[in-house]
Amino acid sequence: SPHQSNGTSSGAIILAIISLEAFAGVWINAFIVCVLCIGWVKKKTLNSNEKILLHLSCSRISVLCFFWVYSFLYIIYPSYLHVHTILQLLTLFATLFNYSNLWVSASLCVFYCIKIANFRNSFFNYLKVKIDRMVPWLLLGSGILALATAMVSYDFNEFLQSSNLTFTCIGNFKEASIRMDKHFILSFFLIGFGYAASFMAVIFSAVLLLFSLWRHKHNMQTNSMKDLSVEAHIRAMKSILSFLVMYTINFVCLVLTIFYTVTNESFLTLLIYIYLYAFPGVHSLILIFSNPNLEKALIEILSCVKCE
Repeated sequence: SPHQSNGTSSGAIILAIISLEAFAGVWINAFIVCVLCIGWVKKKTLNSNEKILLHLSCSRISVLCFFWVYSFLYIIYPSYLHVHTILQLLTLFATLFNYSNLWVSASLCVFYCIKIANFRNSFFNYLKVKIDRMVPWLLLGSGILALATAMVSYDFNEFLQSSNLTFTCIGNFKEASIRMDKHFILSFFLIGFGYAASFMAVIFSAVLLLFSLWRHKHNMQTNSMKDLSVEAHIRAMKSILSFLVMYTINFVCLVLTIFYTVTNESFLTLLIYIYLYAFPGVHSLILIFSNPNLEKALIEILSCVKCE
């Protein structure tokens, strides 16, 4: 019918856009991974910033791949998502890498804040001294939180699958509905808490760094010389503020995704996914231009391509 053909064509267009964004995001993050790994081999070590960027890029490549597979099956072969094993594995790994992406992104903002901001506070100075040793623990904590959230999501999908059988029995309908509501609220509370906590970490990092920059420039007004600390503040602020804007939109989209998934608004969910697919690639591109080594490597590659 015309309605079905229109739905098929719109789904194909959305899939094409998502595929393009996923392909670009994977290549951008693969570039970061390659540059960092080459530097790792040459220097035999990675600094704390590079460790976070490497972990972040790997998680973004993974989440883009799993989300693309899910979107492809959702649009082209939706019947495959009714297969219990496929749906559960896709949900588990997509949630794992998505939350790893969110938490490591927040860790990067916290790292910038502690490393660059200046405050006359003993605890903050202690963090500044110990932050390099704390980075592996931040990454480990991000992984554990992402795994815990993925297990909650897996358990929730498992519960939904088993509830379908329970609902077929009319006598147990009310009891199953109550159990499902409680499970539903608990699961979405934990998932929403993960979104909100990482979002608040980004907001606090941006506010503290902005206040530190204002305070530092206020103290340096009488000094006409070029201050490297101000430049570091401004460079970090550009990265964090751009990330804050994108993260805010991303947070809203994630909340809307939960809402539209519950209300079965599949088309609106796919439209939101278009932005969610763009987020890992666009933010990684911002990170490249805010990092001198990555920017230099990109310029060298582009100049070589242009000469050829």
